[in-house]
Amino acid sequence: MSTRAGIVVTGTEVLTGRVTDLNGPWLADRLLELGVELAHITICGDRPADIASALKFHADEGVDLILTSGGLGPTADDMTVAVVAEFCGRELVLDADLEARIAAILKRMMRRFPDADFDAVMAANRKQAMIPLGAEVLNPVGTAPGVVVEGTPTVVVLPGPPRELQPMWSTALDTEGVRRAIAGRTEYRQETVRMYGLPESGLAETLRLAEKKIDGFDRLEITTCLRRGELEIVTRYEPADAETYREVVALLNEQHGTDVYSTDGSTVDDQVAGLLAGRTIATAESCTAGLVAARLTDRPGSSAYVMGGAVVYSNEAKSELLGVDPALIAAHGAVSEPVAEAMAAGALRRFGVDTAVAITGIAGPGGGSAEKPVGTVCFTVARADGATLTRTVLLPGERADIRERSTTVAMHLLRKLLQTP
Repeated sequence: MSTRAGIVVTGTEVLTGRVTDLNGPWLADRLLELGVELAHITICGDRPADIASALKFHADEGVDLILTSGGLGPTADDMTVAVVAEFCGRELVLDADLEARIAAILKRMMRRFPDADFDAVMAANRKQAMIPLGAEVLNPVGTAPGVVVEGTPTVVVLPGPPRELQPMWSTALDTEGVRRAIAGRTEYRQETVRMYGLPESGLAETLRLAEKKIDGFDRLEITTCLRRGELEIVTRYEPADAETYREVVALLNEQHGTDVYSTDGSTVDDQVAGLLAGRTIATAESCTAGLVAARLTDRPGSSAYVMGGAVVYSNEAKSELLGVDPALIAAHGAVSEPVAEAMAAGALRRFGVDTAVAITGIAGPGGGSAEKPVGTVCFTVARADGATLTRTVLLPGERADIRERSTTVAMHLLRKLLQTP
């Protein structure tokens, strides 16, 4: 690729880990979609010298475009624009039109605070109307505007809150400065295949086979990621290599057809949501404590099919809320397939639904035994028509890992059950 970019994420709270950086990965994806190669993401604190050093580092790497996020607010530690102006050799000037727009935004916001001193608030926010001379202004989504300073490299200054940065990025793409900076980019297609149940070593072996068998394989840019117990294979390629990509997908299906569950980029959550159309579901959760219910309801419209859920940690709760026979628990233990099946049956009855998912397990760090070590989790997914899938899985990792991976297992069992006639 001939066009390269760098990202500078500012903020001491991000540098120290108090706040997770969401902007760097999001912008990285947007650049890749554009066909712009991302060279580096750097994170620095709210110190002028460190911000300037980060900008210089990217410029010395020869990037065509630098994106910054954060440091555009009214407080003393918001200094990104001033540092960028100095870095680009531009004078910092007051933009009267921008000042008026910020004032109008503040007046609307302050209607909720009739006793507040508008002049004092405006004075504190006036610094947000200071921009590098000749820069293109990106209208604020909150109160902080962004700027595009064209040059070598071109610098795009964006706000820190993702809800402000993301819509502003679309605006930045329409500016002359950004269009010129990325004019040499390569147009790419990007496709995603998702797999479940295959170890990374198995995928690696198949990709080595593809390298030998498929002409032009080396022109595909393939990245793999293990996430939540699933394998995600993202491939970028030029349109001329579409047939080569189709051959790779065909080989994946040939070698691992039962493990490939998505070739169109859809997630298991997307697929389960589609399969639940016209159905109703409830959850019965012990070790995951509502995480499956949260995952099912993470998308708008889920109230059409999610009726409710029961978090039943204690044996008494399992019996009282879901009707699990105490004798069954005494005979097999709370973490067992018979109890998981009874929990699912109880959820079907309790909520009057046609589909249920139940989980009971040992997330640790304590509670395990030689027979049932930490990570042992029992699952049952059931339909009111009698169709049932029950599994016991030994999951790796710490407590949080086991709980999160359990939700993935549950979603894939649901997918299989709902696809069964």
